[in-house]
Amino acid sequence: MARKRDIVKKFSSLINFLVKLSKILPSGFYLRLLKLVRNHDNYIAMLVRYICLKNCAKSCGDNVAIFSNVYFYRLHNLEIGDNVSIHPMCYVDASGGVSIGDDVSIAHSSTILSEEHIYLDLERNIKDQGCEFRETIIENNVWIGAGSRILGGSKVCSGSIVAAGAVVKNKVESNTIVGGIPAKKIKERKRV
Repeated sequence: MARKRDIVKKFSSLINFLVKLSKILPSGFYLRLLKLVRNHDNYIAMLVRYICLKNCAKSCGDNVAIFSNVYFYRLHNLEIGDNVSIHPMCYVDASGGVSIGDDVSIAHSSTILSEEHIYLDLERNIKDQGCEFRETIIENNVWIGAGSRILGGSKVCSGSIVAAGAVVKNKVESNTIVGGIPAKKIKERKRV
């Protein structure tokens, strides 16, 4: 990742110019462009995805790396901070709002949701009862391990690690490591 950061730093003036220039086109153009470059795996495609996020997301910070095959749903409800990386094959459903803080790394094949099915009426099919929007928050300095699932309404507090394959529902306290299905506290992170 250090190499990518060096490239971003070296070309930051050009990147900022391209982002400013890109504001002349409507967001619908960038939504289509994002789909077009979704599968491409090179630095140019990463730059294009970044520009698309800057134009379509509710907010998008600096130095955001979106790798190939990341799928976004309802991108206009996504807030993303600085120094964030979302690795290949992730799915982010921001229907109910998703907020990702600064310095967050989301490993490959992870899912972040912000809505849930309503299933209270036993007389109706679950699929016919609709969905409930539930904002999902990932605070600063969080590592989401490979294949993790962050369910709607969850909050992952600063300094936390979600172990690979974990399913998070509800709150992960600050500076803790959680794992399992459902995710439970494994241990607390301590200062060295």
